[in-house]
Amino acid sequence: MAVEKSGILLESGTNEFEIVEFMVGGVHYGINVAKVREVIPSASFPITKVAQAHPYLDGVITLRGSTIPLVNLPRCMGHDQGAPCKNIIVTEINAYFIGFLVDEVSRIHRISWKDMESPPQVGGGSRVVGLVRFGEKIVLLMDFESIIAEVNPQINKKLTEVRTREDNLQAMRQSAPIVVAEDSLMLRNMVVGTLNNAGYENVSAFVNGLDAWNFLHPDNGPAPDMGRGAVITDIEMPKMDGHRLLKLIRDDEKLRGIPVILFSSLINDEMRSKGEALGATGQIAKPEMNELVDFLDSVLFSI
Repeated sequence: MAVEKSGILLESGTNEFEIVEFMVGGVHYGINVAKVREVIPSASFPITKVAQAHPYLDGVITLRGSTIPLVNLPRCMGHDQGAPCKNIIVTEINAYFIGFLVDEVSRIHRISWKDMESPPQVGGGSRVVGLVRFGEKIVLLMDFESIIAEVNPQINKKLTEVRTREDNLQAMRQSAPIVVAEDSLMLRNMVVGTLNNAGYENVSAFVNGLDAWNFLHPDNGPAPDMGRGAVITDIEMPKMDGHRLLKLIRDDEKLRGIPVILFSSLINDEMRSKGEALGATGQIAKPEMNELVDFLDSVLFSI
C-alpha cells in the first residue's frame, strides 16, 4: 500500500490531518500520514533476529539497502497474537526510521484535529493520545514517540540530558514564562522536567493547542504576562494542532511577538516549509532537548 500525501494539509494552519487506519488485535488504531513512509507486506521481508534486543523488537529488516528495526506492535500493546501480522508500517519519526508490525492496514481518513478527542484516563501506561469516532467505530491514535523512546535508549537520553550552564544564565531562565503544548504524557513530563532541570522553572504545560490558546487568550480575566517568554508546541495534538496554534498567535495583535518554537517528531522538509510560512520562530526535531534549550536561550536572552 503506497501512502499518497496530498501536500496541502496543515499548509496554513487549517487544523486538519490525515491518518492511516490499521488493526492490531481486533482494535482499530491510527497513525498520522506525515509519519508514514510506506506500508509493505511483512511476508516479503525476512526478519533478522538481534541478540539482546528490546522485548518489543522482533529484529531488523533490510529495505532498499537500509537496516530498519521492527517493533512487534501486538506484543507492545499487550494483544494476544494469533496469525502472523500481514503488514509493516515503515515510519520516520524523530528523524529515525522504524517499522511496526500490524495485523492489517485498511484506509486513510482526512479529519480535523477538533474531532479528535482526548482518551479516557485508563492508567499511566496507556499508549493512546487521542481517539476519533467514525459512527460506531472508534479509531485510537497511538503515542508512537513513547514506544520509540522506550526501544531506543539514545533518543530517551537526548530527551532527558541537558548541558549544565553558568549561574547567571540559570537566573535569567528562572523568570522566563514558558508555555508547553504536548499531548503525549510521557514526552510532556520529559520536556517540562528537563526545562525545570535546566533552570526554566516558570513552565505552564497543556495537553493540546486549544488549552494552550485558552491560557494565552482567555475569554475572561487577564492574560498571562508573557514578556521575555516563549511557546513550545508539538504539531499533532487533539482539539488544536501546533500549526493552528501558531497561526492564531501570529494573527493576534497582542500575542504575535511571542517566540513560538515547534518541537515535534514531524519536522521534515515539507513540515519545515509550512512552519516557516506560518511564522515559526524555530523548528526543532524531537528529541533534541539540548538544541531546544540552546535555541530558547538565544531567542530570549540573545546568547
